Amino acid sequence: MTSQTLTRSTDASQPLVPLLEERWSPRSYDETATLSDASFDAVLEAARWAPSAMNLQPRRFVAGRRGTETFRKINDNLLGFNAAWAFRASALVVGIVETVNEAGEELRYAEYDLGQSLAALTVQAHAEGLHVHQMAGIDVEGLRAAFGLSERFLPFTVTAVGTVADPSQLDEKAAEREVAPRTRLPLDEVVLVKE
Repeated sequence: MTSQTLTRSTDASQPLVPLLEERWSPRSYDETATLSDASFDAVLEAARWAPSAMNLQPRRFVAGRRGTETFRKINDNLLGFNAAWAFRASALVVGIVETVNEAGEELRYAEYDLGQSLAALTVQAHAEGLHVHQMAGIDVEGLRAAFGLSERFLPFTVTAVGTVADPSQLDEKAAEREVAPRTRLPLDEVVLVKE
């Protein structure tokens, strides 16, 4: 592994805290790296303590480490390109939205709350020396069936968690993307009004 494969900084227009400056989403994971109980609990605890609209906390998670039945079930429900690399991650975490409460009332901000939780999980993972990659290419009904989730609970994303590895284990196109410069829209395109 080279430092280039481990660290990819931004070209941010303003200084950022290091955890945000260095965060990126690899696809190349070390399939021999293990995730300690303490680190796994810490990333999930960060997700638990993320902000929540009205403190309703309409987010749930299914989390499995590589080598477990839970990991296998999650991995079996990844679609397309995700299935080609995510199996090497140390853990996979399904982010689930609680769409309605037990009384059948819509939980309008559930997707936003899940996003906040996964952002917190991401930052904590980076603080633990780990990297994450969030995926939307999932078989929603397959995950729902695999974990016996009721219609109230919508599998929304899967997040790979692990230790970054050299991109040479990926196919050529994926390896190129792994070391390509990080890009974002310019700030003046993202912020529509600023006074």
